[in-house]
Amino acid sequence: MQSSLSLLVVATATLALFILEITAVQPYVTNLRRRAPDDDDAPSLCALIIEPNGYPCTEHNVQTNDGYLLTLQRVSSRNSNLRVQPGHPVLLQHGLFMGGDAWFLNSPEQSLGFILADHGFDVWVGNVRGTRWSHGHISLSVKDKDFWDFSWQELAFYDLAKMIQYINLVTSSKTFIVGHSQGTIMSLAALTQPDIAEMVEAAALLSPISYLEHITAPLVQRMVGMHLDQMVFAMGIHQLNFRSNVLIDLLDSLCDGHLDCSDLLTSITGVNCCFNNSRVDFYLEYEPHPSSSKNLRHLFQMIRKGTFSQYDYGRFKNLRLYGQTKPPAFELSSIPKSLPLWMSYGGRDALADTTDLQHTLKDLQSTPELLYLENYGHVDFITKPSHFRKSLLEDELLLEPVEKLLENERTGFMR
Repeated sequence: MQSSLSLLVVATATLALFILEITAVQPYVTNLRRRAPDDDDAPSLCALIIEPNGYPCTEHNVQTNDGYLLTLQRVSSRNSNLRVQPGHPVLLQHGLFMGGDAWFLNSPEQSLGFILADHGFDVWVGNVRGTRWSHGHISLSVKDKDFWDFSWQELAFYDLAKMIQYINLVTSSKTFIVGHSQGTIMSLAALTQPDIAEMVEAAALLSPISYLEHITAPLVQRMVGMHLDQMVFAMGIHQLNFRSNVLIDLLDSLCDGHLDCSDLLTSITGVNCCFNNSRVDFYLEYEPHPSSSKNLRHLFQMIRKGTFSQYDYGRFKNLRLYGQTKPPAFELSSIPKSLPLWMSYGGRDALADTTDLQHTLKDLQSTPELLYLENYGHVDFITKPSHFRKSLLEDELLLEPVEKLLENERTGFMR
């Protein structure tokens, strides 16, 4: 019995290590121990990061069709204000265990949210349910297990759909989507729905994922093989919150002479060329954000089965919910051929594998514009956008609104 319990503790701690996406756990543990818990009276994302850098910012609240309360931030250039007619709307959608702050954690010259605002775009920042900025519900508390009964499937069909709908209503304009990692899988799934796709002008996907069969990260492969997602469910853990004392203690004990925790990021995401180790403490003031155990389990299902499908509840519940014994696949071929797609991927990315990307490309009707960065890992696309920002902004994907914003100065904004 003791041996089984020890295995479960180690397995749970290993899961925590996977989720962290940092280079060392000890700074993480120290930082979290001194950081006060989040509460409803905490300052907003606008007040904490965006406005102190000199950018006008407003908070917008929306309610999803299943009752979750989400917050969007709207950001404009330091050289203007939100009363001036803004440029074309761009929605930034973050990845797993991140929030909208991920787009603003570096300097204005190295943060994509600031870069887009300074080049005239009407920047909207998405925050999915359960994150620090969107942890409300009309009837459920974050302490209720039902609050955490979601995967990225709901994030696509409810959260992303509602955010796009709201931006469309406020701006009377179609929206550009820029997604990273989980933000790309949400985008691809949402765009298979005609009512969502018709509100989108184009999508730029950084480290794009849909199929996950060829993930090469050894730590991830090991956890999938150990069925850690099922262990977590068996323990009755519905919220994955890595600011909880239990998980912090597990991390601390696991790295105390038992495991080399000096380079976890590489074992999870691949070698990142441009991750700034000196800013880890600052990053950890905001990251990681909570998500659900069900969300992680959905991703693990996809890795095991090599499918891009809805959540698998098992044969009988699938039959009741979906009308078939297997979960329905997301038909990428239903994304309109006329919808422009731009994808940037890295040669060292151990999560968004190039083989899986080719599978995605084969399923699409359209031929996306591609940018391959040989030395980029998974995290580089969110922490170091300078290498791809010129291509993103000058690509045909954004060419028409850029021409309007910059009076036909096709490349002037990058000088």
